[in-house]
Amino acid sequence: MKILLIRTDHPEAELYIYEDEVERSRSIWQADRTLAESLLRKIDQLCNDSNLQLKDIEAIGVFAGPGSFTGLRIGHSVANSLAYSLNVPIVSAGGDGWQVATTGRLMNGADDQIVTPSYGHPVHITKPKK
Repeated sequence: MKILLIRTDHPEAELYIYEDEVERSRSIWQADRTLAESLLRKIDQLCNDSNLQLKDIEAIGVFAGPGSFTGLRIGHSVANSLAYSLNVPIVSAGGDGWQVATTGRLMNGADDQIVTPSYGHPVHITKPKK
């Protein structure tokens, strides 16, 4: 099973391609404020570097958090959109062992269908003025 793993909770974003539970390739870059414009390009580049097409991805794992509100939202939105469009399972996990947890769950047939971020504390969103 070819698995795409995504982590976007801090300025240095991470992508991995796993085959079953073995890491085959990775891309780690300083995304900072360019995450929204660079994430899909980096996924495509990682697939190309791994001699894969996006349609070859069979599952997606995502770092759940805690972390940056905007970074997690971008990563989860892209991951959910890809999982839906590719019709593949998606799961998330947090903590230091997130890669092992997500790949293990996917290998055991888990599918959360939609993943949501865990920010580690309540979000502070300003109220609309009107």
